[in-house]
Amino acid sequence: MGPITVHESTGDDLLPEWMQTLEAPALEASPLEVPPPEAPTLEALVLQKTPGSSARWKGLGVAVSIVIAVVAIFVLAHALRHVDYQEVFAAIRSTKTGVVVLAFALVVSSYGSLTLYDLLALRTIGLIDIPYRIAALASFVSYPIAHGTGAVAVVSPIIRYRIYSLRGLGVVDVAKICFLTGLTFWLGNLTALGLSLLYEPSAISLIDYIMPAVNRMLAAAILLGIVAFLVWSWRAPRSIGTQRWSVRIPSGPVVLLQIAIGIFDLGAAALAMYVLIPPDLHIEFSRVVVVFIAATLLGFASHAPAGLGVFDAAIVLGLAGEDKEPILAALLIFRFLYHFLPFLAASCLFGIVEATRGFRAKASL
Repeated sequence: MGPITVHESTGDDLLPEWMQTLEAPALEASPLEVPPPEAPTLEALVLQKTPGSSARWKGLGVAVSIVIAVVAIFVLAHALRHVDYQEVFAAIRSTKTGVVVLAFALVVSSYGSLTLYDLLALRTIGLIDIPYRIAALASFVSYPIAHGTGAVAVVSPIIRYRIYSLRGLGVVDVAKICFLTGLTFWLGNLTALGLSLLYEPSAISLIDYIMPAVNRMLAAAILLGIVAFLVWSWRAPRSIGTQRWSVRIPSGPVVLLQIAIGIFDLGAAALAMYVLIPPDLHIEFSRVVVVFIAATLLGFASHAPAGLGVFDAAIVLGLAGEDKEPILAALLIFRFLYHFLPFLAASCLFGIVEATRGFRAKASL
C-alpha cells in the first residue's frame, strides 16, 4: 500500500460530544506508517471539528432557547393574571371519566407509534436481528425521560446506548438510530404543520404575530421542502455524512412511511388534547392541531423540561379566549396523561434495565 496523505476538513461533527469522546482514543491509537516516497499515494479524509464555529453555534442555540423560555413565561404569566383557579379545579373534577379514558387511549396510541421510529431506523441501517420489543423499549424509555429533562440531544442517545449495547450495538449504530428517529419526528411534524396551517392559517397568528396570508405561504414552503426531500430520496439511494461517519437515508417509500408514522403520532397526541376541551368552546380540531404542533416545536426549541411554560403559553395563547379556565383544565389533564405518567413509567422501566444489568454483572464475577 502507498503512503497515506491526511487532509483535514472543517465541519461540525454529527455525533454528540459524549460519543466523540468515546471514539477519540481509537483514532489516536492508530499511528500512520509512511512507506517510501516513490510509492503511489492514497488520500484519506479526516473530519476535524472547528472549536470556534461549534462554540458560536452552541452559544446561539442557548441564547435562542433562553429567549424563547423567558418570553413564554412572561406571556403565560400575563395570560394567567385573572384566572380563577377554583374554577379550573372545578372544571377538572367535572371532566367525564369516559373522556379521560379516551384521551389516555389516544396517548397510548401516540406512544405506540413512537416505538415504530426506532424499528424503522434499525431496519434502515440493516439491523434486522434486533427484535421489536427491544426497539419499543428503547424508544419508549428514551423519549419521555429525554423530553422530561429538556436535554433530548444528550439524554436520548445515552439511554438508547445503555439499552442497545446489551444487544451488541456500538456508539455509531446508536448515533445513526438517533438521527433517523429525529428525521421521522421532523418529517411528520413539519408535514402535519404545513397541511394544517395551509387549511387554518390564522390558527397561530396569535403566537407568531404573522398575517394569515403569510402563514399560508410559509405552509406552502414547508410542504414544497418536504416534497423536494421525498423526490431527492426517491430517485437514488442516498447517504449523508463523511467517510468517518455515514448514515443511509431511507428510500422514497420509507420516507412516506416515516411521514405517515409521524403524522399519526402527532395526530393522536393532538386529538387527546382536543377531546379534553369542552365541546361548548367550539374549537375546531384543525386549530388544535396547528397550535399543538407550534407549542410542541417551541417547547423543544426552548429545551425546557417537557416544554414547561413554553408549551403551556402557546396552548393558552392559541386556544383560550376570554374563558381560559376550561383550556387550563384540559391542559393540566393532558400534561398528567401525556407527560407525567409516561415519564414515571419510563423511569421505572429504565431503572429495571439498569438493575438487571448490575445483577448480571455481579453474577458473572
